[in-house]
Amino acid sequence: MSRAFVKEDAGDAVPGRFMLPPRDDPGFDAAAARALLEAARDANTPSAEAATGYRWGEPKLHRHVRRLLREAEALPEQEQDRRYVRVARRFLGPAAQ
Repeated sequence: MSRAFVKEDAGDAVPGRFMLPPRDDPGFDAAAARALLEAARDANTPSAEAATGYRWGEPKLHRHVRRLLREAEALPEQEQDRRYVRVARRFLGPAAQ
């Protein structure tokens, strides 16, 4: 097959780009929640899902996402990342809307 038709970066999942502690670290779930939100903000959720092993909306991560959302919303308006806030609310589903 011609190289013109081969997508060299197929899968776009780059698990190494996320700074995650080992899975058995007590802070792993909080770091995974942050990674999923940041990747979603950047329109690259599959890479965070591959790196963390969690799917988008994972209920186990809701408490961490709620904390991250509160922190993001507490920033002065000019410093808020509105896209990050939107994806955090979307992660939590209709209850967060």
